[in-house]
Amino acid sequence: MKTINSEIAEKLREMRLPVFASEFERQCLEPSDQEDSFEVRLKRLVDMEYDSRTNNTIQKNIKMAKFYDSNANINDVDYRPERNIDRSTIESLSTNEYVKNGLNIIIVGASGCGKTWLGCAFGVHACMEKYKVRYIRMPELLSEFEAVRIQGRYRDYLKQISKIDLLIIDEFLLTSVNESERNDILEVIEKRTNRKSTILCSQWTPEGWLEKLGNGPVAEAILDRIINSSYKIFLQGKSMREEYSKLKK
Repeated sequence: MKTINSEIAEKLREMRLPVFASEFERQCLEPSDQEDSFEVRLKRLVDMEYDSRTNNTIQKNIKMAKFYDSNANINDVDYRPERNIDRSTIESLSTNEYVKNGLNIIIVGASGCGKTWLGCAFGVHACMEKYKVRYIRMPELLSEFEAVRIQGRYRDYLKQISKIDLLIIDEFLLTSVNESERNDILEVIEKRTNRKSTILCSQWTPEGWLEKLGNGPVAEAILDRIINSSYKIFLQGKSMREEYSKLKK
């Protein structure tokens, strides 16, 4: 025969409150918990269920983001002088206010200097506050646009990628683009400007992007929308990839 407590726990699980149910059962079996008030016990139950759901959402968002490095942590930034990273800028961006306000981050530096890692660190940090993030290399992004264009799903895909809270585009304009690709970039940037945030990791400074975009009014429109709403981080120093390899030997 079921007890009242077991019936309550069963109903909680049917309502998809598994952590709440487990903690409720534990409290019923623990004499010391009976000394607490109803409000205190209820708060403990709600807090545990809430924390569990929050953690699940964060882990789901990190998985869905497809980060190059999902272990990158903004608290592990290397501030050695030769890297030219302003601590106050990183600390300001770590509040995620730029995501809330739809602003962008431009990370520029030579190959191996840590652009991708830093971009991922910002992305993981945004996931911790339950923002939806997507990491993608520019060649892959342009390939996806080409694929959905052929499939007749171009507008649906553009709408989907425009809703992402933080889009991280790695290897931005590593090589020159053609007219179709340039228009795809404009569409993405236009849809996201002042609405959603974008992190652009590039080996080229914004001054060099105009040539990669083929110059002209479309190229200028892209740069205008990006630069006027972006924080800029210029990384310097030796290749972090080389230093990491030396440490492993």
